[in-house]
Amino acid sequence: MSDDRLPTHLWIQAHIRRCSAEGTPATVVHKGERMSGMLLLKLNQLGQGCRVLTQMRDMDGRLGWMPALNGDLIEERDADDYIERAVKRDPDLWVVEIESRDGSHPFEGKLL
Repeated sequence: MSDDRLPTHLWIQAHIRRCSAEGTPATVVHKGERMSGMLLLKLNQLGQGCRVLTQMRDMDGRLGWMPALNGDLIEERDADDYIERAVKRDPDLWVVEIESRDGSHPFEGKLL
């Protein structure tokens, strides 16, 4: 890698462990490219529905999150359908599902 970023698989693994330490269920649903794959988050807010966030970088190269499907809470089946289409378009994409009633997650970056 030409920059100082951790390989994607290590970065995600660290965040999954952080979730585990905090008692937040988190699962890697799809493994993408180990060194530089981008991440898609499925935030399962349990009875409320799900949100899907796609990892992006802003103009300065800082991590951020673009809400998919207008950022709305959607049915889990609709979130899974969206994720399936995204992975078909980009098999290097990583997908992590986090169960969080308030929609929070440990990954750095602001909503874009």
